[in-house]
Amino acid sequence: MDWLSRIVQSRYWRVAVATHRDPEGFATLEAAIGPGAHSSRRWTTALTQIATVLLAKGGGVGDIIVGDCLELREAEGRCRAKSDSGRAVFYTILRDLGMFPADAPPSLQYLETYAGQLSVEQLVDRHALQCTPVRDLLVDYLRERQPVLDYNSLRQIARTLSLHFWKDLELHQPGIKSIRLDREVASAWKERLRTKVTRRRQPDGSITELISPRHSAVDHLTTIRAFYLDIAQWATEDPARWGPWAVPSPITVAEISSKKRNSNRKARMDQRTRERLPVLPALVHAAHEQLRQARIRLDAFNAAGPGESFTVLGETLTKPKHSDSPDSFESGRAIDTTGRRRELGRAEQRAFWAWATVEFLRHTGARIEEMLETSHYSLTQYTLPDTGELIPLLHIAPSKTDEERLLVIDVELADVLAAVVARVRDSTGRIPLVTAWDLAEGVWNPPRPLLFQWKWGGVDRPVSNQTIRRSLNELLEATGLTDVTGQPLHYTPHDFRRLFTTEAILNGMPPHITQLILGHKDINTTMGYHTVYPQEVINGHRAFIARRRVLRPSEEYRTPTDEEWEEFLGHFQRRKLGLGECGRAYGTSCQHEHSCVRCPLLRVDPSEKARIAEIRDNMIDRIAEAEKHGWLGDVEQLGVTLAAANGKLAQLDERARRATTINLGMPSFPGIASRTITFPQQK
Repeated sequence: MDWLSRIVQSRYWRVAVATHRDPEGFATLEAAIGPGAHSSRRWTTALTQIATVLLAKGGGVGDIIVGDCLELREAEGRCRAKSDSGRAVFYTILRDLGMFPADAPPSLQYLETYAGQLSVEQLVDRHALQCTPVRDLLVDYLRERQPVLDYNSLRQIARTLSLHFWKDLELHQPGIKSIRLDREVASAWKERLRTKVTRRRQPDGSITELISPRHSAVDHLTTIRAFYLDIAQWATEDPARWGPWAVPSPITVAEISSKKRNSNRKARMDQRTRERLPVLPALVHAAHEQLRQARIRLDAFNAAGPGESFTVLGETLTKPKHSDSPDSFESGRAIDTTGRRRELGRAEQRAFWAWATVEFLRHTGARIEEMLETSHYSLTQYTLPDTGELIPLLHIAPSKTDEERLLVIDVELADVLAAVVARVRDSTGRIPLVTAWDLAEGVWNPPRPLLFQWKWGGVDRPVSNQTIRRSLNELLEATGLTDVTGQPLHYTPHDFRRLFTTEAILNGMPPHITQLILGHKDINTTMGYHTVYPQEVINGHRAFIARRRVLRPSEEYRTPTDEEWEEFLGHFQRRKLGLGECGRAYGTSCQHEHSCVRCPLLRVDPSEKARIAEIRDNMIDRIAEAEKHGWLGDVEQLGVTLAAANGKLAQLDERARRATTINLGMPSFPGIASRTITFPQQK
């Protein structure tokens, strides 16, 4: 197999194999492929590979098994300078003809690219930990938490505990065997965790190391602190198993506080939304325009003959004399005047999916994984029981929070979905069933009629996350949009989720309804996606004032008459007293029978302090007279007035003291402490 993959594969020995080894089998293959079997490079390559398998293994086409196909691909990987995924089309052809069992994988990618889920032991052992007891502890801990975690979360926790925690300690503390860390060891480890080293190769070949802060340090510390606390709690339930490992956590609550980080992140996300929401219409227009121009170029290419030059949108391109079949998206290869190759077919594909992505995300607020998992089964409808009207709905499958939901499809979104469905349908009018790799769970999903799919290498495949992001980047480069600093504006698929939330709430959608549409479990998460604009605050405050005015009596907001205005001004004039000013509210009468000295609303004028002192002295003399004659009622009432007068004098003294007080500041604790105690370090 290696020798056959290494030599020049001539079409003559492929024809000889088809003629003398299995004529009926190759006739069946050519009938399944169609009239393009000998004109397309892809199909001729597939037939050559099948002939290679027969030369190496013997037998006919019907005798080929999955292992033979995998062996050929491995040999090509060893012996050929280039072994792309397009050379795996022969496997798809044989599988579609029913040559393989029903449980055969739909693509060789099942066996070549993705290894599937790793066990807990494999997740820990790939970091080559030296201490076997701690390694077993991590395995037991992860296995205990595995039932309530998805695979992606389990993989992240295993990486944090194995690599960022224990592997780092083993590298800097050789021979360490206990998770009980000294203060010095823990401090040094946490300091290393807060930074990361990036190595970059310079033009001269040297490698430089750049030290930068690690943004995920708090997340790692939180995971490791949870590891210590979980073991401590489990030790109370199963002392024999977890008790020997129950030790104090080297991470305090203050070290995992993310309040400041969350505030900074919220500020950054709000700034991103304020920059991107105003230019969203320009991005939508650019996506439509890019797709329109890409289709014009591709149509002009298809209309041109082999070797013919054509001019489209001000560009002169030349179609090669030998090109692939027109039904493949790679067929749009053309040469411009500078000799550069232009992939018009692929450019049209990326332009279409960039347009579909922008429209889908901005109308639904879905996550990118939810968009890529949308299938033909997701399009449903609901009949209103009262009117019988049909409401089109989009079913969002459970993803991050395991919350499924239904979204109403508006007219614009319906047009986008119709365009996608029309594009992915095959010649029979059906949407092909494709199998997608679930990055979060690390498994292959069952075949489904996904809407975001295309042909790559002659095989129906789902559109990948990387393709979506690359298409968005190409779209943004074509728009020339910039941020406030003049740098090119960058959109991520998740930015559209924040834009959808902000625009929905700005247009009057209640936050709790927005929460259900986004699939959030907590409304605070939804409000975190919402960006508050200054105009929104002003309009909201003005609306609140308007509602409050409606609730209050209308006569309070009528124009006052001249008599009412004079009476209002006279109220403040009548508040002036001999001892100061009265502080009673407008429209209220004096309830103390003008006993101003006793009234707490009297604000004494400092210049009238002598009169207050005179009143106090007079009260003392009158109390003495009343006590002499036995007028006990006067003694009691005069005593109240005397106490009020003393209180007014005390208020005047306090006001005078405050006016002359100099603030010397608050002394620091080290400045007033008598001595300093140094605690011994824990070992």
